[in-house]
Order: sequence, then C-alpha cells, then structure tokens
Amino acid sequence: MSGQGSASSIQHLLASVVLPGSDTAQLDAELLLAAVLGKPRSYLRTWPERELNAEQLQRFQTAIQRRQQGEPVAYILGQQGFWSLDLEVAPHTLIPRPDTELLVETALELLPHTPIAALDLGTGTGAIALALATERPGWRVTGVDRVPEAVALAERNRSRLKLGNAQFAESHWFSAVAGHTFALIVSNPPYIAADDKHLAEGDVRFEPASALVAGIDGLDDIRRIIQQAPAHLVAGGWLLLEHGFDQAAAVRELLAAQGFTAIESRRDLAGHERISLGRYANA
Repeated sequence: MSGQGSASSIQHLLASVVLPGSDTAQLDAELLLAAVLGKPRSYLRTWPERELNAEQLQRFQTAIQRRQQGEPVAYILGQQGFWSLDLEVAPHTLIPRPDTELLVETALELLPHTPIAALDLGTGTGAIALALATERPGWRVTGVDRVPEAVALAERNRSRLKLGNAQFAESHWFSAVAGHTFALIVSNPPYIAADDKHLAEGDVRFEPASALVAGIDGLDDIRRIIQQAPAHLVAGGWLLLEHGFDQAAAVRELLAAQGFTAIESRRDLAGHERISLGRYANA
C-alpha cells in the first residue's frame, strides 16, 4: 500500500493489485480499472484520490480475479486494439496481436489503391479484413471463418465501424468462395504444433484451440491454403501468410513447390520471420 488514498481510492487499488502471472501487471490493472470507471488511463493519474463506489469496486475486484486466473485482459474487457481500430473480441476468436499488423503493412505496400478484391481466410474478429478495408476504400474485402460466432462478431465490428466495402461469410477456408478470384489472399491461420508446450502457458490457454493448432508440425492448414490458393488468385495475385517464428523456410518451400514466385519472408518487431508471401503469375 502506498499514498494517502483510502482502501477504495484509485491509487490504493493500483498499488495493492498482485498479478504474479502477468508480465504487464501494472498495465493490466490500469486497463481494467479504467474500463470499470469508463475513463481513459490518463484519468487514473489525474485523479488518484477518487474513490470507487461499491458497485465499481466489486466489478474491479471481479476483473482482477479473472486476470489472476490467467484470463486475457482482452477477453475481460471484450475489446482489443488492432491497427487503428478498436475491435470487439470474444473467447471463440483469437485476440488480434501487433505481430499480425505486418500482414496489413505488407499487403498495403504490395498493392496500390486501384480497386481489387481481397480475401482474408480465418478472419476471426475481422481484424485484418477491416484494417485493409479502412486503408483501401476502393477495395472489396471478404473475410471468411468456419466458426459462425466469429463471422457474427466480425460483422458486428464491420457494422460499428461503418465499413461498406467489407463483408463476412461462413466458410471452411475456400469452401464458400468457389468460382471467385482475388488479387490478394491473406491469412493468419492456425500454425502451432499439437504438442507445443506453449499451448499450456499464458493467454493462449484461454483461446480456441481450433484457431491455434494445425497438426503435428503446425503446417497442416498452411499446406492446404497454399495448395488451394492458385485456383482463387487472379494472374499475378499475392498470397500472404502469417506463421510461426521457425516456420519461414518450410513455408517458402511450400510456396515454391506450388509454383509461386517472388517468394520472401518478412520479420516482425522482434526480428523473427513472421510472414511469408508469394505471387502466382500463372493463375
């Protein structure tokens, strides 16, 4: 305990929170408390003596207990920032992560503002599709997911953001887009091996396994996407895939075997090869 505030004051509550399983305990507590108060984080420092009423205190204590049990802050808040967007999230979708913004950056770099059709496979919250639709008003962006609840969530995000150039549909990879072609296909598919120890650690314990695990080596879904993508790409169309930090070489080989050219991998902020891409000139 520190400062002069009472037991229910902002400064006391923040000083007394213990989150031993979190690497960002202070940030977690501030985000949760700000949400309870309906204020920005800056408010917490501006008004440290403010006291919570009984209902607010109960909500904050409940949120902290959930975080102490390991539940991700994004699920507790029901929202997560991605790109320039604030997105609704829920436990049946992955939590959008900063590393995935590399897919968006690369797609925007490779393709101009000229109107095109783009496809986001395994869209989840709709994060990638909605970021692309925001930055390229002339594009027609389709996001698909096999989980009906994810499609409904992505559509809620689209509607709230008022993006008329994006749409979402239920589809197991390409099943619902037969006969359609795109200049750009992007995906952050499952890419974790079934026996990966990290599945029992941290936030991923609370995320849907179907959005994380892809067979013995983690490449089952990536293989399928690479094999099926040429039938859905226009001549010269691009395929961009996020993958694990140690899978880039394998993904490049898969792209080459399927006839893709201009193949390369790009590194995330931590220096890991996080995405790989290729162009299908003979589509």
